[in-house]
Amino acid sequence: VLLAESGGGLVQAGGSLTLSCVVTGRTFSSDGLGWFRRLPGKEREFAVAISWSGGRTYYADSVKGRFTISRDNGLNTVYLRMNSLKPEDTAVYFCAADSMANRLVPLVGPNGYGYWGRGTQVTVSS
Repeated sequence: VLLAESGGGLVQAGGSLTLSCVVTGRTFSSDGLGWFRRLPGKEREFAVAISWSGGRTYYADSVKGRFTISRDNGLNTVYLRMNSLKPEDTAVYFCAADSMANRLVPLVGPNGYGYWGRGTQVTVSS
């Protein structure tokens, strides 16, 4: 199972980025997916999650209203659209796939996500 993130980079505050994560080796359409991030000097934290059907999404308060998660099952890809970026969004962003298929409610913590990408760096300058 491989998860490969892309789309990170350097952006000015107020700008936007879209991260992508391609998942291979899993039945993508059955998996809940999440994005986590690790801010400098801090532990990894939950950002957003989407259920296997795409019908349920959850957002951390810190990103609600600015970030949007979506998925394209035909491309085995999950996206994270990030708008109105702030310097405090600077982090390494990781995508993760639930190890249990067809979970009704997406996970909002790292436990249960059995598959992880290596991460992509997002740096927001002030």
